[in-house]
Amino acid sequence: MAIASTLLILAFTLSGPTPQVSAPASPQLVMVVLETDKGAIEIEIDLARAPITAGNFLKYLDGGLYDGGRFTRTVRPDTENRTDYPIQVIQATINPARRAEAFPAIALERTKTTGILHKNGVISMARNAADTATNQFFICIGDQPELDFGGKRNADGQGFAAFGRVIIGMDVVEAIQRSPVAKSTQDKTALTQNLAPPIVISKARRK
Repeated sequence: MAIASTLLILAFTLSGPTPQVSAPASPQLVMVVLETDKGAIEIEIDLARAPITAGNFLKYLDGGLYDGGRFTRTVRPDTENRTDYPIQVIQATINPARRAEAFPAIALERTKTTGILHKNGVISMARNAADTATNQFFICIGDQPELDFGGKRNADGQGFAAFGRVIIGMDVVEAIQRSPVAKSTQDKTALTQNLAPPIVISKARRK
């Protein structure tokens, strides 16, 4: 009787429905490495909270457009030309030889929606008007609340679209910020925000 019961249970088990194995979820945090003239910067890209902005950045990255890119701008106390709402950032762009391959501008993901504020080491998209960001990004040095939604750095008060943060390499970010800049052509004693020479991104890749 015990043997028959065991066989019955075994037969039921074997004939039961096959368990469904779900496909692995796509990663919501993507690690990216920017290899520069000053060293490597490791960044965590937040696809979960800023899917439009993060997805756009990764499209440029996966297309190789940041290979040969440049950090071209540094905003720091001796180069900042605004006294009302000063900031500290470094800014980069894609490889100049591939500018014609830039993708269309994306919708602005505001910090009030994403919850990613412009804290020290946060990466965000540069823009002019809302919904004009394409490939240029910047990294914050120190907390920059005037770049958040409602901040006054941009007159429209919409802020900028943050989408990740530096995990390793803030020393490299700070070294880029300290790098030499060009002098003003109008006032030889004044500094511009243009890095001279620009700091090259030799390779940008997923880790």
